[in-house]
Amino acid sequence: MEAGNTTTVTFFILQGLSNNPQIQVVLFVIFLVIYLLILTVNLLMLRVIRTDSHLHTPMYFFLSHLSCLDAFYASIIVPKLLKNLLSKWKTICFLDCFIQIFFVIFLGATETCLLSVMAYDRYQAVCHPLLYVVTMNKKVCAGLAGASWAIGMGTGLLNTILLAQQHFCGPNLIRSFACELPPVLLLACSDPYISVFSILTTMVVLGLGTFVILVGSYTRIILTALGMNSATGWNKIFSTCSSHFLVVIIFYGSGIFRYMTPASGSALEQVLSMQYSVVTPLLNPLIYSLKNQEVKAALRRTLARKPSFTF
Repeated sequence: MEAGNTTTVTFFILQGLSNNPQIQVVLFVIFLVIYLLILTVNLLMLRVIRTDSHLHTPMYFFLSHLSCLDAFYASIIVPKLLKNLLSKWKTICFLDCFIQIFFVIFLGATETCLLSVMAYDRYQAVCHPLLYVVTMNKKVCAGLAGASWAIGMGTGLLNTILLAQQHFCGPNLIRSFACELPPVLLLACSDPYISVFSILTTMVVLGLGTFVILVGSYTRIILTALGMNSATGWNKIFSTCSSHFLVVIIFYGSGIFRYMTPASGSALEQVLSMQYSVVTPLLNPLIYSLKNQEVKAALRRTLARKPSFTF
């Protein structure tokens, strides 16, 4: 659309992963299988937590929210990726692009908060076991989970609205397989100062705040473990916290490098985007199920039951 000498972009072109038709078909099959696995393992995790009374604890309550996030996150990215792998023109309209950006930020910020809440939960369980049931009651857990979702939504709305105020006059090639804030911001023709300031402030405030909770919680957990002489106590703490700690490292590692470094459309950025949008949603439930005896036992009990038509 043109008005005088000003051109306004109405759609974007996604660079995608490959321009080779044969490679695109192979990638389509791979990502379709991965997406189906993501939905299967996360929905199975949700079902197991919901139906098995042994998992009706704060830890698994938060884990159910994490599984919901992972399934939702992959569903924002992968279907459009699959469509583009079979399309000649890898386009996305302006509105759809910014809706995708909103959900990427919204779900990413929510998961950041949720992981810190889960660390705090582990701190209470390990360091204050006698008061744990009282401290982490249903009302507190629901409030912490709700606050995580609310902060994530506010973060997504703020940064997406500010980005949408930018003027995009071309080029309109997004050097990624999905609409994300860094590569889209590179295409802005107007001064992106406000958007850059907003996303950096979000990263510092939200990232630093949750990081302090994570470090503080695990510091106290480690100090408590060091004060134990029992090998059983050590093993219990390790089995309780190791899965969550591994998930935190994977999520923060890819997210920080993706959003705290200048966007350039490099292959490394594509890999990092793939890491937290496709690989992480698949790894999270596998990490918690493979490394957790309670989940494996609950999974065996769930699979041993007669199939039902309710979820």
